[in-house]
Amino acid sequence: MNSEKTTPQVERVELDELVCWRVRTEQAELLVAQQGAQVLSYQQHGEPPLIWLSEQAAYKKGQSVRGGVPVCWPWFGDLARNPPSVQAMHQGGRIGVPAHGPVRGLDWELLGIDTEDSAVRLDFTFSSAHDSLPGWPHAVELQLSIHLDDRLSLSLTSHNLGDTPVALSQALHTYFAVSDIRQASVEGLAGTHYIETLESWLPCQQSGALHFRGETDRIYLNTPAQLSILDPGWKRRIQLHTSGSHSAVLWNPWIDKAQRLSQFADDAWQRMLCIETANVLDDVLQLAAGEQQSMAVTLWAEPLSNG
Repeated sequence: MNSEKTTPQVERVELDELVCWRVRTEQAELLVAQQGAQVLSYQQHGEPPLIWLSEQAAYKKGQSVRGGVPVCWPWFGDLARNPPSVQAMHQGGRIGVPAHGPVRGLDWELLGIDTEDSAVRLDFTFSSAHDSLPGWPHAVELQLSIHLDDRLSLSLTSHNLGDTPVALSQALHTYFAVSDIRQASVEGLAGTHYIETLESWLPCQQSGALHFRGETDRIYLNTPAQLSILDPGWKRRIQLHTSGSHSAVLWNPWIDKAQRLSQFADDAWQRMLCIETANVLDDVLQLAAGEQQSMAVTLWAEPLSNG
């Protein structure tokens, strides 16, 4: 019997205006854009996709691709909705300030691609020094490490190179693929407090598993390290294990909002769910001069038992 493992294959590809990297291993295929260091898609061979990528995705310079795992940094969502410490870091005007920060639409530097046995690691870096982020005059180096073996792991490290403290919010804005959002549910949030942003940012508490009956946009606080997506249609449970994060954002646009989104089919809301590993609100990152911190998530799917 031949037990030798096949060496992973890494290929540079261009999708319209974006340089991307396609990784194939014995078990899976991964696609990553150099712009934003954005994972675009991830799928185990013979299985449905684990990471969702829009059928109408546009690969244009300066704009995030709809789907995958955009990196939101150095603030999440609307800057004006962030804590005062995060807002104070931005010294420009509020006009034209992009939601989720600017780095998801900028080119990162590929530090290297390493293969070992059947695993692959890609490392990207972005530095905010030298006025690369107008209105945000702080020297912070970002590194995103993407590790693929039988699971997919992402680790985002922020290193404050300056001599003053920095406050920031961030998220790995992960779009998960599901067979039908109306049948899917999220386990692990029972008893967790959350902010219902669609109801005037009302504080609430989760009861039982989260099921989806309409547009969802919630910020969960003091979240556990382990969450899972139960998807009976595809007979699987997607597992998420996080570190360096104690908040998460859960989002699905549902019917009406889906029709207003860019790069998004009118019915695509049925096939996706965002669980965003985050540092937001009371969980924002406070970096002292010279300090670095990492936020990470590992993803994998398990078949549902018949019992």
